[in-house]
Amino acid sequence: MKTIIYALGILATSVMGSTVFAQGKRVPASAGRQEFIEVEKGVKLHVTDLGEGQPIVLIHGWPLSDAMYEYQYQALAQKGFRVIGITLRGFGESDKPYGRYDFDVFSDDIKVVLEKLNIQNAVLGGFSMGGAVVIHYVTKYNSAHVSKLALFAAAAPSWKQRDGSPSGVSEADADGLIKATMTSRQDLIAGFGAAFPAKEGAISKNVERWLENINLQAWPYAITHSITALRDLDLRPSLSKIKIPTAIFHGTQDKLCPFDFAEQLQKGISNSYIVKFENSGHALFVEEADKFNAEMEKFALKK
Repeated sequence: MKTIIYALGILATSVMGSTVFAQGKRVPASAGRQEFIEVEKGVKLHVTDLGEGQPIVLIHGWPLSDAMYEYQYQALAQKGFRVIGITLRGFGESDKPYGRYDFDVFSDDIKVVLEKLNIQNAVLGGFSMGGAVVIHYVTKYNSAHVSKLALFAAAAPSWKQRDGSPSGVSEADADGLIKATMTSRQDLIAGFGAAFPAKEGAISKNVERWLENINLQAWPYAITHSITALRDLDLRPSLSKIKIPTAIFHGTQDKLCPFDFAEQLQKGISNSYIVKFENSGHALFVEEADKFNAEMEKFALKK
C-alpha cells in the first residue's frame, strides 16, 4: 500500500510540474502594440495599430474617431502596411480632459504618438477636419516623421468663407452649427447621415447608424471647441510650406466640403495631385472604399 501511495505522489508531482512548465512557456498572443498612448500627464489617446511594413497614419474627421477607418485598416494591412489610426483627444475612446481643443494641441498630440511609436517616413492622412489637422501638423513640425501627405475630403484650406475663398460655409452658418453643438447635438449628428453620401442610398442605413454612433461618442465640449477652432483657421498661407508629395482625395458630389477645396489645395501645394471620386460625396472612405484603399496603396508605394 505504501508503495502505491508513493507512486501516486510522484505521478501527481510530475503532472503538476509539467502543467506549470507548459504555462510558463506560453507564447503571448499580443504583438506588444499599445491601444492607449499617453501624450501628456493624465491624457491618453486611443490608437489602432496593426500590420507590418511602411506606416500609414490616419486622422479622423469631426466628430468621428479612428473607428471610421474600419474598412481601411485590414485592407491596407493585408497589402503590407502598418496602419495606425489616432483618435484625437475629446473624441471616441480617447481621454476627454477639460482644456484646449485646437490645432496646435492636436498636432502636438500626434507628434508625441509618432515619437513614442518610433514612426518614420509615414504617409499621414486626414479626413475632413482631420485634413486641416494634418496640414497644420506638417507645416508646424516641418513634416517630422512623415514623408507623404494624404488629404481626404479635407475641410481646408479654409472651411469658412473668406475674402478670396468664397467656397465653404458662411460665417452665419458656421456660428449656427457651433450653437447647435450646444443646444441640439443629437439632432445635428442625426442629420449628418443624409448629408454625408453623394445621394440617398449611397450608403446603407446600417452604415449611417454606425457613423452616427461613432459621432455620439465625442465629448460635447470637444465638439464645440474644435469646430470653433476650425472656423477660425485659415491654412492658405501655410500651403506653400508643404514640400512632401501630397495626394488629395475628394468626392465630386461632396455637400459638406465642396470639391473646390481640393482645387484650392492643389494650387497651393506644389507637389500634389487630385484623385476624383466621381460617385462620392463626403463619405468617400465608405462610398468608394475599394478605390480609396487602392489609391492609398498606390500613393504609398509611389517613388
